[in-house]
Amino acid sequence: MVKLFGALSDETRLRIIKLLEMGELCVCDIVGALDISQPKVSFHLSILKDAELISDRKDGKWVYYSLAGGDLFTRFLIISVCERYSNDQDRERLDSTRKEKSC
Repeated sequence: MVKLFGALSDETRLRIIKLLEMGELCVCDIVGALDISQPKVSFHLSILKDAELISDRKDGKWVYYSLAGGDLFTRFLIISVCERYSNDQDRERLDSTRKEKSC
């Protein structure tokens, strides 16, 4: 429980969860959407994964992240975050990043 709520206590991680609501994303998509460095994004992704809020899969040299299925309580928390947290600028930057797709 401590890991779960600790992971949800940071705005950057809430932003990542909100972006992943749209579907599976690679690190470069998240970096472009949040406009922060890749090491910072990877750090936050690691915390979310450790708390079992997200899952990842490898495809060649790329790693893709998505919201974890988890148990009912975890899914409820993820849904609650997605409903209550919004950042339209992140979504706009993600759309722009996907159009330019340099990674």
